[in-house]
Amino acid sequence: MRLPTAALLLACVSAFAAEAKRLNVLLLVSDDCRASLGTYGGPALTPNLDKLATQGVRFDRTYCQYALCNPSRASFLTGLRPDTTKVVDNAVQFRTNVPDAVTLPELFKQQGYAVTRIGKLYHYGVPKEIGTNGLDDPRSWEKVWNPRGRDCDDEDKIFAIVGGQGPDAPASVKVGTHNYGATLSWLAAEGGDAEQTDGKIAAQAQAFLREKRDQPFFLAVGFFRPHTPYVAPKSYFDLYPKDQISLPGKPDRVGRPAQAYFSTAKADYGMNEGQKRSVIQAYYASQSFMDAQLGLVLAELEKQGLAENTVVVFLSDHGYNLGEHGLWQKRALFDPSTRVPFIVRAPGIKGAGKPSAAITELVDLYPTVADLCGVTPPKALEGRSLRPLLDDPSKPWPHAAFTQVNAGGKKEPIVGRTIRTDRYRYTEWNEGKGGAELYDHANDAGENHNLAADPAQAKVIAELRNRLKQQK
Repeated sequence: MRLPTAALLLACVSAFAAEAKRLNVLLLVSDDCRASLGTYGGPALTPNLDKLATQGVRFDRTYCQYALCNPSRASFLTGLRPDTTKVVDNAVQFRTNVPDAVTLPELFKQQGYAVTRIGKLYHYGVPKEIGTNGLDDPRSWEKVWNPRGRDCDDEDKIFAIVGGQGPDAPASVKVGTHNYGATLSWLAAEGGDAEQTDGKIAAQAQAFLREKRDQPFFLAVGFFRPHTPYVAPKSYFDLYPKDQISLPGKPDRVGRPAQAYFSTAKADYGMNEGQKRSVIQAYYASQSFMDAQLGLVLAELEKQGLAENTVVVFLSDHGYNLGEHGLWQKRALFDPSTRVPFIVRAPGIKGAGKPSAAITELVDLYPTVADLCGVTPPKALEGRSLRPLLDDPSKPWPHAAFTQVNAGGKKEPIVGRTIRTDRYRYTEWNEGKGGAELYDHANDAGENHNLAADPAQAKVIAELRNRLKQQK
């Protein structure tokens, strides 16, 4: 028998070594999670995400491209902006408009990765579609799991804010079945973590990580909390005594377009202070509960010896308002609704443990993960790799972030578009015909003083308007 030549043996060894060095990817996505986590200086108790931030780079100013679940998820998983996917509501599956798009997980599947989804990555209705595929994309995954916990069966126990009739009618709190996607609702649940949907998602992710496989993996884990209804075991509510919860200042909407408040047209839904504290308590409880489940997944990654060879990314699909400007939930173009937590931990990055204040976008996720793993992404991607910031978080980064929402219906759309730069936020409604907003974050981090009508800002507005149109 003829023995292999030394050159052939060397080639085989080199090929094996290259395969062994291929990095895994663990993508962790939270639903409706604002940047109020402990590591961001917020009041939410999130020790696992706080720890992850010390091991990677925490991006302090990352923004979604659309402040609503389905459009945002379609954007960051395709690497395309909403104007390209043409997904601007929660009803359209992105391949209707971009059938040939190669999604982030699909790219890794093409590279021979074991690609799996557990929970919500593309859009689900919450809670009615939990346990289904929602608006999933079969081409993106090899395997999917749709866990469903007792939170989906406890709807008759859930508290919900119900607005009164008339402009001055107070909100009321009722128990029972309501449209949870369009209201504020919560439940301090009986039972333990493992019974909840997110607990079951974490358990399935742990089981995946315990499997022995001879190929790299791309595991996407989509937690449902803190999306409303804010459901978590009672112990998490106990972490936040209501008498210790701070409330935003009284909303002042003078001098700003009415469209800026369409998502909560009646300030605070008419809630009193006690009701506001109940909502905020429940939201933070859900954030802490989600963090605990995420911690189980990260601990299993460590236990299986996979952490040193895995890119870990945590993000939310958009931010969330908890009373700022009298707004609650999402679909607004102020910072709380557009800004998201975004943390990247990857082998070999030089900036680990440092934060980055650069203006970045969720559409940057796709090219960044591809770059870290040495995979060539499609040329059509509309974000940019953040690899330079992972090695030097303080590196100058002259880019802006762009977010949009639709405030009206299909017949009479009211489109809001905003640009966030290092210093300013500039927003236009219907290309300025419906009003404009300018906020100087150097002096007004809360975006309380609209400078769009100030003649002294004409030059700044002209520059930002031009960048907004070009998305540059």
